[in-house]
Amino acid sequence: MSSSGKQLTVAGRRLRRNDNLAGNGRSDLSPIQSGRRRRALIAGLVCVLAIAASAPAHSQTPLRLAPAEICLRANRDLALGAPLPGVAARFRAGDPVTVVAIGSSSTVGLWVLNRDRTFPGVMRRELARLRPSSRLTIVNSGRIGDTIPGNVARFPRDVFPYRPDLVIWQVGTNDVAWGGRTDGLKAWLVRGVRALKARGADIVLMDLQHAPMVLASSQHPRMQAIIAETARQERVGLFSRFALMRRARAAGAPPGALVSLDGLHNSAAGYDCIGRALARAIAAAAR
Repeated sequence: MSSSGKQLTVAGRRLRRNDNLAGNGRSDLSPIQSGRRRRALIAGLVCVLAIAASAPAHSQTPLRLAPAEICLRANRDLALGAPLPGVAARFRAGDPVTVVAIGSSSTVGLWVLNRDRTFPGVMRRELARLRPSSRLTIVNSGRIGDTIPGNVARFPRDVFPYRPDLVIWQVGTNDVAWGGRTDGLKAWLVRGVRALKARGADIVLMDLQHAPMVLASSQHPRMQAIIAETARQERVGLFSRFALMRRARAAGAPPGALVSLDGLHNSAAGYDCIGRALARAIAAAAR
C-alpha cells in the first residue's frame, strides 16, 4: 500500500473511533472539543484524499520501470567497437572537449520542444555526470530532411569551424525512408568519414532507428550494412540505435514507447535512452 493509502486508512479509523466513543457516551471530551476534533479529522481526511488524487501513477506501481529505463537496462553492454583516442587524451589532460552531432531531424530532436531532451542534450548531461571534471561543449548541427550527401556538403559550415574532438554522425534514415535507394551512398559515407578524420576528429556513426517507417523500406537492411561496413573499414565507432531499440522492445518496452506517433522519429523516452546510452558508450571508449 502507498503512504497516501496508509494515511487515508489511519485517518478513517480515527474518525470512526471518535464517533463510536461519542455514541457510547465514553468520550472524555466536551461537545465543543468533540466537534473540533471531528472537524480536524475530516479536514485531515480531505487532505489525504487530495494528496492521493494528485500523486503520480507510478507511485502506486514502484516496480514498473519507465520505457527509457527498460531500454537502458537492455543495453548495458552496448559498445562502440572502436576506441576514441583523441577524446581519451583530452579527458586525461583535463582539456576541454568539443562534440558536434550532425545528422537529420533525429539529431534536431523533432517533436521534443526542449533542446535538453534531444539526444545530444541528454548525452551532454550524462557525460557531465560520468565525467564531472570535464569541460564539454556540445554542438547540435542537425537539419530536418537531410541526407548523407547533404551532411557532407554541410561539413565546412556546420562541423569544421567548431574544431570538434568528436563527431557523432547520425546517418541514413532519410536516404532510405524517403529516397528509397542506397546506390553510391557508401562512397559518400567513406568520403565524409575521411574528411572528418583529416581534421583530427574521433568519429561515431549512428545508424537507423528501429521504427515502422524504416522497417517498411526494403532498403533498410542494405543501409544498415553500409554503415556497419564503413565503421569497420575506417575503424571508427558505431552506435547502433537500431540494435538498441530492438533490444529494448525485446526486454519489454511497450510497443511504440520509443517511437513518436509519426512512426519514424523517436519519442522523448527514445531520445532519453539513446542520449544516455551513447554517453556511457563514449565514456567507456575514451578511458
